[in-house]
Amino acid sequence: MAKTLIEIKRSLDENVGKRITIQANGGRRKMIRRSGLLEGTYPSVFTIKLDQDEYAVERISYSYTDILTETVKLTLDEDAMVQTAENV
Repeated sequence: MAKTLIEIKRSLDENVGKRITIQANGGRRKMIRRSGLLEGTYPSVFTIKLDQDEYAVERISYSYTDILTETVKLTLDEDAMVQTAENV
């Protein structure tokens, strides 16, 4: 059951400030896995503030379409619930 972009954004709005792990398609069969805090949600994108001791980049952003198309998968660290387009 595919959700709409609005439903995905609302779900992320409820989790701002929580620890999150992200798996993103890095191309050429490479998955990028990073963790940090869900910092903010905006009309078209959401931002994650990465753990500074682990990553050179401070923040990353993705669009809600990335979740809908399953290019990006999120996991809330608190309850290990995988958030995809089906259960965001």
